[in-house]
Amino acid sequence: MVGVFGRSLSFPNKNPALPKLPLTHHTRSVSLPTRSHPLLSSLRDQLSGLDAWSSSSPPARLADGLSRLRNALDSLDDALHLPQAQSLLRASPQLSEKLLEDFLRFADAYGIFQSSVLAFKEAQSAVQVAIRKKDESKIASYVKARKRIHKEMRDLTSTVKCVAKCGILRGPDHSPAPDAELAAGILGVVKATASVSLALFNGLASSFSARRSSWSSRLRMLEKTKVDERIEELECTEERLWSLRKMKDEEVREVLRKMEDLEGYVECIESGSERVFRSLISARVSLLNTLTL
Repeated sequence: MVGVFGRSLSFPNKNPALPKLPLTHHTRSVSLPTRSHPLLSSLRDQLSGLDAWSSSSPPARLADGLSRLRNALDSLDDALHLPQAQSLLRASPQLSEKLLEDFLRFADAYGIFQSSVLAFKEAQSAVQVAIRKKDESKIASYVKARKRIHKEMRDLTSTVKCVAKCGILRGPDHSPAPDAELAAGILGVVKATASVSLALFNGLASSFSARRSSWSSRLRMLEKTKVDERIEELECTEERLWSLRKMKDEEVREVLRKMEDLEGYVECIESGSERVFRSLISARVSLLNTLTL
């Protein structure tokens, strides 16, 4: 009788004298990506909010856009005090010079805007007295004030478009991650400032354009003006002022109510633009300090 033997496998003993072959595969790195600085993360979040605001159709209230822009400028102001800001800006003198120029032009534009709004508010107060007295002789001065602010806003729009058209130089190539993030934040703030400023200046220019015209000319004007450029709160006041004497007391009160609403809206825009102006000045001072340290 033949016994049944189980099959076994035998392996040759390892020869310790044989050299070890080098590994051909790559070991996985356990290093983590560089974490973003909290100030840069805050700046990135502010810019994301501004992108969402500018892409809305029609755009959200200008007061909200100005508030978001002010926050982004303040975040940039804080980021300019970081150590990498000095190395980035000193390594790119053309970028630094362009930034100083752009912030100066933006600040000048908002300074002019403040003066224009102040003059318009004075005309606004005067015309409300004229409405109560049904004195149409004062209406012409108010209409001139609206035309004047229309022209000034058009000029400011051209200024901002020039800054946006020229663009801004990029930071140095192959920068470390923190420097690249800071450069992207700076470029984003300049772009956002131009975007919000155009919405503000162009919106006021379109809303304060002449309204006492023929229907054909008004239709041509409306076709050239985007609907989302005009500001609803600034509309429907001028045309009715020319018929004050024919208005009943109830109609006069309605016009006064709309004028008061307009006054409140202008004050809100004025307050937001003043904060943006101060933030622009502060950011430019920080930029100068960073370059001179």
